[in-house]
Amino acid sequence: MAEVAAVLLPGEAEALVQALRSGPLRNTGDHRWLRQHEAIEKLNMQAILSASAGQEQLLIELLVNYAKIPTLIEELISVEIWKHKVFPVLCQLEDFKPKSTFPIYLVLHHEASIVNLLETVFFHKEICESAEDTILDLIDYSYRKLTLLAAWSTNREFPTHEKLLPEDLTNASSMQELQKQAEMMEFKISLRALSVLRFITDQVDSLPLSALTRMLNTHNVPCLLVELLEHCPWCHREAGKLKKFENGVWHVVPPEDHVKMTKLDGQVWIALYNLLLSPECQRKYNLDGFNKSQLLKLRAFLTDVLIDQLPNLVEMQRFLSHLVMTEPVPPKKDLILEQVPVIRDRIVRENSGKWQAIAKHQVKHMFSPSEDELKDLACWWARTYNLDVMEALVPEKPKCGLCGFEATKRCSRCQNEWYCKRECQVQHWQKHKKACNLMADALKKIKEDLKVQP
Repeated sequence: MAEVAAVLLPGEAEALVQALRSGPLRNTGDHRWLRQHEAIEKLNMQAILSASAGQEQLLIELLVNYAKIPTLIEELISVEIWKHKVFPVLCQLEDFKPKSTFPIYLVLHHEASIVNLLETVFFHKEICESAEDTILDLIDYSYRKLTLLAAWSTNREFPTHEKLLPEDLTNASSMQELQKQAEMMEFKISLRALSVLRFITDQVDSLPLSALTRMLNTHNVPCLLVELLEHCPWCHREAGKLKKFENGVWHVVPPEDHVKMTKLDGQVWIALYNLLLSPECQRKYNLDGFNKSQLLKLRAFLTDVLIDQLPNLVEMQRFLSHLVMTEPVPPKKDLILEQVPVIRDRIVRENSGKWQAIAKHQVKHMFSPSEDELKDLACWWARTYNLDVMEALVPEKPKCGLCGFEATKRCSRCQNEWYCKRECQVQHWQKHKKACNLMADALKKIKEDLKVQP
């Protein structure tokens, strides 16, 4: 393995996977939680780099052998609940004036880290199977995210705040800034959840019957996917120009690429293909008048240009042509007990009526760091997000911190911000200064620590 692709040695990866645990919602953000967040971040980075090199089998085996996919799914749902139940309470506490919003940002980012890791590994059948009953919880989670995407697309409201990190880690001004970042993060997480759901549909022939029932009849995922294709939340027009969301940012699309399929379009079409053309799904899906009319809307999208990009859609075209001419028989009702997801209901039930108490506890013990604790967090961040590794993960060249154009020059002090020219760096300095000092001190401390190690 190339040096840049080695975030973790095999023994380190095994120790981190083995140590993964679910914890009480009340402890979100404490020291043990931070250690687990660091572990998930490193596993996520290693998974991406290993997958790009076709060497992900070790991590897959560790997650399966130690049965940690259910743990990751529970952590994912726990932080989702925290974001919707506790975070709004924090934002409304009048006496909460944190010196830094960075610790809260880490909790919000935790959900993105887990869903990124799951998106990378769920490509493998053994991972999907190792989820066991929690696959139902993951299906429900993905469905909630897809309904958010549908709501955004229906209202034509698209998050456009693209900064991934608080610009200034010591800035106390900005619970509002944090809320904007949370909205953009929610959008990106929802798109990742779409990919996770697509990978689940790849395994329809080996999924439990309850999982198929959940997707097809409880949530009617095929019709939801049709709605996403109709309104396309990752694509909109602004000032007369078509913009598409790819690789984490909005891009202006040149006219010659308007009909080019994006990765997200492909995920929706493949999921529909899996759900509609599988014999088992056809046996269970209720193709009543409404569902039939919704699915037939797909015929308008199945152009020659689209089929050239995804040839398997010829079979979808045939299926829809046959659907026009037939009246499908309603599915037989199976007289079996259907399993239901339990993780979300259990966590909400355990903490119901305690949201404000949890928020106040976390403000006192986790989210009001001292200067020394904030410096320790910056050191932790610099260690975890090794710059050489991060560059290997970025799918495109860095952007200028001021104007957003392609950048070639990095801040020499903190190594954390990029600029296209000297003038942009000078203009941006007053905004960047505090974060630069904090990160530079963290890097200096790390280098000093390394010198004194035996």
